[in-house]
Amino acid sequence: MKKSLSRFLMAVFFAGAAVATAAEVAPDVLIRETSQDVLAIVKKDKDIQAGDKKKIHDLVDAKILPLFDFKRMTQLAVGRGWRQANPAQQEALVKEFRTLLVRTYSSSLAAYKGHTIDYRPLKMQPGDTDVTVKTVVTQPGGQPPIPIDYSMQKNPEGWKVYDVVVDNVSLVTNYRGSFNSEIRQSGIDGLIKTLVDKNRTAEGPSPSKG
Repeated sequence: MKKSLSRFLMAVFFAGAAVATAAEVAPDVLIRETSQDVLAIVKKDKDIQAGDKKKIHDLVDAKILPLFDFKRMTQLAVGRGWRQANPAQQEALVKEFRTLLVRTYSSSLAAYKGHTIDYRPLKMQPGDTDVTVKTVVTQPGGQPPIPIDYSMQKNPEGWKVYDVVVDNVSLVTNYRGSFNSEIRQSGIDGLIKTLVDKNRTAEGPSPSKG
């Protein structure tokens, strides 16, 4: 699970940022152009490379969040349990799942070192609203390349990523097993509490006052 998550974090990094004209940009072009934007920012910013939390979170908020459909990702990850949740619980699930992914990703951003991306030709027919953008990430040091596929759907705001498949492992499927187990044991509120606790742990202790 840790290996798959770390690879997902790399995938999120290479996905890059949504642009203002996302609705007019082809999905593969969106992935390519915006990933290059994020890579350029990280390569130039020594503070981000050194792990500056504020700058990393600012980069995530500005460049990463707009590209992903976190509501659909959460719905797919929760699976059948989603229908058991009331609107307030669904909202809490989306919020905590997004926070979990963003916090974990942010803490790993500074680890980027010299990866490159190969973009595969997009297989898309006119009128398609659900496509897969395929890429391959080459790692430094002779490590094996990692195939990364982005499942994307077109909605009124443009193309959004709703799943990432890293080395044939789906992010949402990977989480679905643990989420369903938690729901069976403790219900929807139990899953929400688990996510809240994980996010609180990732955030670390609050600074002392006085």
